[in-house]
Amino acid sequence: MFFDEMILGMTVEIPPVLIEKEKMLAFARDYDNIPIHTDEEYAKTTHFGKLIAPGVMSFLAVWANYLEVDFFGEELLAGKSTKIEWMKPVFADDVLSGRATITKLEKRNEKNGLAAVTFEVYNQNGELVLTDVTEAVVKRKLN
Repeated sequence: MFFDEMILGMTVEIPPVLIEKEKMLAFARDYDNIPIHTDEEYAKTTHFGKLIAPGVMSFLAVWANYLEVDFFGEELLAGKSTKIEWMKPVFADDVLSGRATITKLEKRNEKNGLAAVTFEVYNQNGELVLTDVTEAVVKRKLN
C-alpha cells in the first residue's frame, strides 16, 4: 500500500501464532542464551516458575504473521526503527495474536513518507504481553 493510501487508525488483525518450546529454546540458545530462557531447572527457581520466551523472539513470531496482512507490501522502502515493550512473560505453548494500527503518517518528500504502526499483542488469556511501535519509510504515489 502506498503511503498516500494509508489512513490514521487503519487496523489489521494479526493471525495467531503458537510459541513452540523447541523453537523458543533454539532461538534462545542462538540469540539470548541466559538461564531464564534455556535452563529449566533454574527457571523453576524464579518467580516465573518456568522458562520464558525471549522477548524479541515473541515479537518476531508475531511479526512473521503480521507480514501476511502487512500494510506496506512492495511499497516498503526501509525500516526506520522499532520500540518493543514487554508487559508480561510469554511461555511455551502460549498463543499470541493482536492487531496492528497505523498511528502516525508524516510526509517526508514527494517520493516517500514515514508511517508508524503500533502493535498490541495478547496471549490466549487476553492479557497484553507486548507492544511495539515500528516506523517505516514507504513509497508515495508519483503523479
